[in-house]
Amino acid sequence: MSDRLERREFIRRVGLGTAAIAASPLSSCTRGSHSRPNIIFIVADDLGYAELGSYGQKKIRTPHLDRIAAEGIRFTQHYSGSPVCAPSRCVLLTGKHTGHSYIRANDEMSDRGDVWHDPALEGQRPLPADTVTIGTLLQQEGYVTGAIGKWGLGGPGSTGEPNRQGFDHWYGYLCQRVAHNYYPTHLWRNEEKDILEGNEYFYPHQRLPADRDPHDPDSYREYSGNDYSMDLMMEESLRFIRENRDNPFFLYLPFPVPHVSLQVPEDSLEEYRGAFPETPYTGEKSYLPHPTPRAAYAAMITRMDHGIGEIMALLAELGLDENTLVVFTSDNGPTFNGGTDSDFFESAGPLRGLKVSLQEGGIRVPMIARWPGTISPGTVSDHASAFHDWMPTLLDVVGGDMPADIDGISLLPTLHGIPRRQKMHDYLYWEHNGQQAVRLDDWKAFRKSTGDEIELYDLDRDIAESMNVAADHPAVMARIAEIMRDGRTVSELFPLTR
Repeated sequence: MSDRLERREFIRRVGLGTAAIAASPLSSCTRGSHSRPNIIFIVADDLGYAELGSYGQKKIRTPHLDRIAAEGIRFTQHYSGSPVCAPSRCVLLTGKHTGHSYIRANDEMSDRGDVWHDPALEGQRPLPADTVTIGTLLQQEGYVTGAIGKWGLGGPGSTGEPNRQGFDHWYGYLCQRVAHNYYPTHLWRNEEKDILEGNEYFYPHQRLPADRDPHDPDSYREYSGNDYSMDLMMEESLRFIRENRDNPFFLYLPFPVPHVSLQVPEDSLEEYRGAFPETPYTGEKSYLPHPTPRAAYAAMITRMDHGIGEIMALLAELGLDENTLVVFTSDNGPTFNGGTDSDFFESAGPLRGLKVSLQEGGIRVPMIARWPGTISPGTVSDHASAFHDWMPTLLDVVGGDMPADIDGISLLPTLHGIPRRQKMHDYLYWEHNGQQAVRLDDWKAFRKSTGDEIELYDLDRDIAESMNVAADHPAVMARIAEIMRDGRTVSELFPLTR
């Protein structure tokens, strides 16, 4: 049996008991040393650029995340990998932007059958078996690796399962569609189902029946259950940290909040009850109905913030606080359906566009990081960076070797507070379902669909992308057209034309 297969079999047998891996002869590296930092990388789902207090949010409380920003660094020009879930995660994990990454859009592989109504058809298009991820590389550096949350890069039994993509331990949703319900019938622990006996299956895209009173909370009782998935994932995260306190660990937390459906336990909803003017959401824009959608949305974010606060408190309790890099970001911009109200919360701040768009509101995201003794408190960086920078950054943090075929540039000089040593991108590039976007210095180019004219904006003067200045800058436009043509490779699965 190969070392890799032997290792996976060992992990399968011990389950979450990854502390035992430190004593296992399977690892070629010493795992008990804390000479290198632990890493916790948290990714929210559809959280807008301005939905944290540290980015100007006034209505939603995020005190623990605001503390991370105050005690660390806040990036003002950081970009996600894509304006939607799966490709953004692929970019983060592989260090390749969407012109080179394998997954470039959400792909439900509908040739398998009715994926939206058959709960047995879990998972999106999987990462190939030979993919090199951050998890893979940090395993090679002697780190215990865990992933807890929403995966979206391969369903059960596929090559894309987290345990086959560099993670010793996995817990959560393998399938993005299953994650549309926070009270699922099961989650996955490694390659086995964790059955949630208190939750009954119900379709997460249904309207409130016409004969029910939309103002009566009892009309919505069937859209919940006993076990709230975010609570279970937070508990699993705390357990992983406790069990690996003596090992260098990498914990990837792609949480599903605040992606709809709007569902949250009553104790959190109570914090916002009556706080906002409300109109019941009855399901007309897909996902589940809710009697107080604004309160539910805010409560989901605040409950996640509280869980992150528990993680930070545990790090301090275990004496790991000073030697742990904690990063928080979002996979793309805020959404427009499911009862959410991005206008009311000013979720994208001054930015134009929302999720699915390659305008700034769809891809510019909050990014904060805390690492005591390395990152100076209260630091703010306007360095233009993106998800594909995090693979080289984390390898730089642990002293690992850099892959040759990635698009990212390490952000470690910025984390160290030495911006003059920070290498800059020649450009940043995105594509999604026919759209293309390029960031070139302060220029932002956007093409809505292949064949359309390219729009150009000066972000230094026009962060809202309100004035198209393409006609005034022919030399810039020529360079951007070249990048859009040559800065990518052809993908048969995700063709640029549509």
